Amino acid sequence: DIPLVWEGEVVGGLRRPDLHDALEVLIAAAETELGVPRAEMGRTQKQAAVTLLNEWGAFTLRKSVEDVAEALGVSRFTIYNYLERSETA
Repeated sequence: DIPLVWEGEVVGGLRRPDLHDALEVLIAAAETELGVPRAEMGRTQKQAAVTLLNEWGAFTLRKSVEDVAEALGVSRFTIYNYLERSETA
């Protein structure tokens, strides 16, 4: 992500298109790894996908939680719960 700076303060950011594509590639790789399309994933498979994405560094990208939540058809809160659960396991 590229920070937008105004008078010395970061006021926003822009996501480079290639980084957004990188997140989509990681989500597709998680689908392949788990052997099930995201539209057919159950809760356990979505948790496993989030764990994989976290291991692969997907959540270092700005707004990635929102994008992954949308891709998996869950809320941001659910993604944060999955992340917390995977880190305590």
